[in-house]
Amino acid sequence: MSFLTSLALLVGLLAAAPLAAHLLRRRRADVITLPTASLLVKTPPTVRRRSALEDRALLAVRVLSILLLALLGATPFVSCSHLALARKDGASVAMVLVVDDSMSMRARGADGKTRFDRAKSAALDLARAAEPGDSFAIVLAGSPARIALAPTTDLKAAESAIVALVASDRSTDLDAALSLASDLLSDARQIDKRAVLLSDLADANVAGPVLDVPESISLWYPIADLESKLVPNCGIIAANRLADRVTVGVACSQEATAARQVRLIAVGKTEPIATAELLPGATSVTFDVASDLESELDAFLEGGDAIAEDDAAPVVPAASGMAIGVVSDAAATRVQTGGRPPVEQALTALELGSTVRSLTSAPEHEADLTPLAGLILDDPPGLTPEERGAIKKWVERGGLLLIGLGPRASTAPLGAGFGDLVPGVVRFTSGGPKGAKPQACAFFGESAEALTELAPRGRTSLEPDALEGAETLCLFSDDRPFLIKRPMGRGAVFVSLLPFDLETSDLPLRPAFLALLDRFVEAARGKGSSRDVSAGQAFAFPGAPEVAGDLMTIGSKDPIRLLPNKVAGSVRVDAARIGRYRFVIAGEPDVRFAHVAESELNLSPRLLAPRSKDASLGGEARKLDISAHLALALLGLLVIELAVRALSAGRAASEKTAASV
Repeated sequence: MSFLTSLALLVGLLAAAPLAAHLLRRRRADVITLPTASLLVKTPPTVRRRSALEDRALLAVRVLSILLLALLGATPFVSCSHLALARKDGASVAMVLVVDDSMSMRARGADGKTRFDRAKSAALDLARAAEPGDSFAIVLAGSPARIALAPTTDLKAAESAIVALVASDRSTDLDAALSLASDLLSDARQIDKRAVLLSDLADANVAGPVLDVPESISLWYPIADLESKLVPNCGIIAANRLADRVTVGVACSQEATAARQVRLIAVGKTEPIATAELLPGATSVTFDVASDLESELDAFLEGGDAIAEDDAAPVVPAASGMAIGVVSDAAATRVQTGGRPPVEQALTALELGSTVRSLTSAPEHEADLTPLAGLILDDPPGLTPEERGAIKKWVERGGLLLIGLGPRASTAPLGAGFGDLVPGVVRFTSGGPKGAKPQACAFFGESAEALTELAPRGRTSLEPDALEGAETLCLFSDDRPFLIKRPMGRGAVFVSLLPFDLETSDLPLRPAFLALLDRFVEAARGKGSSRDVSAGQAFAFPGAPEVAGDLMTIGSKDPIRLLPNKVAGSVRVDAARIGRYRFVIAGEPDVRFAHVAESELNLSPRLLAPRSKDASLGGEARKLDISAHLALALLGLLVIELAVRALSAGRAASEKTAASV
């Protein structure tokens, strides 16, 4: 503390002066008894009571005035952490606030505030410090990245939009969010353009390129300590029930080494119906429950970690009576050890709760396909017109088709092609590149890494018509498609450019083959739209004229009303939170589920361009000048004292007049 500050604070001791004067004024006067006083009528000492009240009011005003005067001289600044913007030559600024609303931003600091709370507070600081001419936009970095506020100079609207932001359970997509921010800033008229990144940088892509924006735009990362710290964290990524068995999948960060307990609790109850210990390094636990137990179940991971919200998930019951049809030539896809074709053996080994139906040929009538949730065709020698027509109608109604194309498909006889299912000519060629690109095969999850060693004897190629409008799920090492998904009506067609037999390809020997079948069956459970998705994905209802629904989050008793959107004629509902989504579609109930994405459990921060921490752009200000506020308060006390004095004078005059009368 400086000498001048100490001297100014000593002025506060003068607050004792009004108190001393008040006490002297209140001193009891000497009493002199007059002989004639007995002839007077006694009156209540009202004047003395009013004087005492007046003295106390004036005393308080004067003491406060002296204390404020001391503070005004001693502490013109107070410590207050807020985000301050440094302008270039005082010019207006165009800013896009990239706010991360993903699950990892729910991690709490030592002060009890979440990372999202800090990011939101920083965004409000910037909006409230803006000046006329500044432009604001908001991009949310939770996957999928989206625009929450288009560029506007209406600062009140920007502030209101920030206040309305809420955290979600999504995964993170910083690359797409910064790309959106760059696009919005490219059309800004201001010279000073800034993409303000308010994120913990935890997007599970540590090996990805350094986060940056074009050179014409300033990338600003204003809160350095918001960057994710490597702390222990675990979460429930899946919870499924098949008859009398419940399997709960758990993923943890590398820093998590302690044993945890997993509990199953019936919805609406507090006591667990089963408890199991999750040992360090384990990825799942299994519970045995009564097969006739009809209660809905939730799974909970006990014990604290960085994020509490990912420690609970709804248990997804297996769809009853679901069947997957398989058409595979037993002779062409023989296994040296004998037994059924690889596709059927893999589906049985996965124990996905579905019935595998072996078919000798593709059904020619739509009625034969109705009981099936999914159909797998392993290198079929083309399809007859009747087979194509029946399968096409079935897919359009919501069925899922998986075709593995190989040498037999390329030699289909005349008139036995694939029609709209796979448009164009199918060609199989020997040789080709070795393996696939793991970074372009996220569909296979962790098993994508093993695809680098894939060594097929050949592969299939498609014409551009077959790829038009299709989603590429995996690429070969030379960037040609390996696995695509073609939407068709309410369903979809998955096309693998490798067959599922061991003579042509070693794909059935790779873990990725099991992952392919697992994801196909899961998607088939929802008849073309998965019943259980990662938070941030959407539920689609193609062809449904109207959809109504509510969300029940884990542990909540009050449902959250859902607002469906129409995208390209299809009704979609964004699953931003973990929980149960209860819909009514054409009068029929439909329950779907959302769980946390495994990628959000990795809290390792992404590398950021060094220029993003340039101090010349601004930063957190630790002091705030309050001199003006203290001066106004002091002026207000002066006005109050004058008012009290005027009121006192008016009362005294009234009493004098009354006494004279």
